[in-house]
Amino acid sequence: MTIHVAPGLGDPDLRGEPASRDPYAVYDALRERGPVVLSSVHRAWLITAHAAVAGAHTRPELSSDRIGPMIDGGRVSLTQESLRVLSLMRDWMVVTDPPAHTRLRRVAAAAFKRQRIALMTDLIRDRVDELLDAFVRSGETDLIEHVAHPLPASLIADLLGAPREDRDRFRLWSDDLALVAFGAGGEAQEERHVRALSGLENMFGYFRELLERARSAADDTILSVLAVPQPDGTRLTDDEILSMSALLLFAGHETTINSISNGVLALLRHPDQLQQLKADRSLMPGAVEEMLRYDGPVKLVVRWVTRDLELGGEVLRAGDRAYLVNSAANRDPSVFDFPDSFDIRRSPNPHLAFGRGVHACIGAQLARIEMRVAIERILDRLPGLRLAGEPQWLPSLASRAMRELRVTHDAR
Repeated sequence: MTIHVAPGLGDPDLRGEPASRDPYAVYDALRERGPVVLSSVHRAWLITAHAAVAGAHTRPELSSDRIGPMIDGGRVSLTQESLRVLSLMRDWMVVTDPPAHTRLRRVAAAAFKRQRIALMTDLIRDRVDELLDAFVRSGETDLIEHVAHPLPASLIADLLGAPREDRDRFRLWSDDLALVAFGAGGEAQEERHVRALSGLENMFGYFRELLERARSAADDTILSVLAVPQPDGTRLTDDEILSMSALLLFAGHETTINSISNGVLALLRHPDQLQQLKADRSLMPGAVEEMLRYDGPVKLVVRWVTRDLELGGEVLRAGDRAYLVNSAANRDPSVFDFPDSFDIRRSPNPHLAFGRGVHACIGAQLARIEMRVAIERILDRLPGLRLAGEPQWLPSLASRAMRELRVTHDAR
C-alpha cells in the first residue's frame, strides 16, 4: 500500500491543536486527496467522503471489535493499566460484532423503549430549568460547567435508578473514561489510562451495588430492565449488565454535553439563524439535525479490517485499522450544498452523526430530545445570550469538545 501525501499538507495529526481547533479544514484537505487516505501518523485509513463513510458503516469486513486486536494481536504496546482498561471495556456493546452485538443490542433496545424515552421530555425540561435557575443566580458564565455538563449526569442517574446526588461521581468517571475512549491528546495523553482505570473500577463497584438494589425493586428503570430475563429468554450476565451500564453512562454523558454546547455555539456564531429559530420554534427539529451535521459531538469511529476489501478506490487489507470520519462526511460538498454554512432549514440533511447500520447510536432519540429541550430552554431563559470569549477546544482524536463555553445574558 502507498501512503498518499499531498504537497504542503503532510500527514496531519488529528489529535493536534490545529486539527482540534478547526478539524474541518484538515478534513477538506484530506478529502481532496481522495475518499480514503492512508495515514502514517495514525497507522490507519482515514475515510472522509460521505459515500465511503456511509458504506463503511454497513460493511461487515470492518469490525467494531477494536479492543480484541489490541489485546490479543500484540499490535500495540500496552502498559498494565491500559491492558486492564481495555479488558474492562471489552464487553461494551459498541465494540462487539454480530452475533454477540445483536444479542446485547436487543436487550438494550428493550431498556431504551421508545415510549419511555418520549415521556422524559417534561423531566428534561425540569432539570434544565433547575440548572438555569442556579446558573442565573450564581452569576457564572461557563454554560458547559453549569448547564450542559451536569444535565446528562442527572438524567442518567434517573434512568438507572441512582440517587441524583451521585451525579457528580458520574461526571468524574465519564470525564476520565473519555480520555481513553475518545483518544485524548495534549497534557492528558500520558496519564489517561491511569485515570480511566481508576474511574472504571470505581464505576463498576458502584453499579454492582446498584444492581443488587435494582433486582429487588422491580421498577421501570433501565438497570431493573437489564437485570431480568427478556421475553425471548435472553439473560445478561452481571458483567454484561455492568458493562452496559458503564457504556450508557459514558456514551450518554460525553456526547450530550458536546451536542448541546456545540449547538449553542453554532447558533451564537450565526445570529441570523438564531433569530429565525427564536421567531419560529417549529424549526427546532431541523435545527437540531443541522447542529448535529455542522459540528457534531463525535468526529470519528474506529474499525478494524477483518477481510480484504475495496473502498473508495483503495484496497484495505485484513489487519488494517480504519477511521470512519463522520464529521468529514457531514461537510462533503458532493452531498451538502454550501457544506460549511449553518442552515437550520437545510433539507434533506442525510448527516452521519449517529452512524449507520447495526451500530447506529441506540440513544439517538434521547439525544435529540435532550438537545431540543435544553436549547429551547436556554434560549427562553437567557435573553440576550451572547459569547463572552472564544472557546478553546480539547485535543482529542474522536470527540468534538470544548473546555468551556463562556456566555453573558440579560436574565435576572
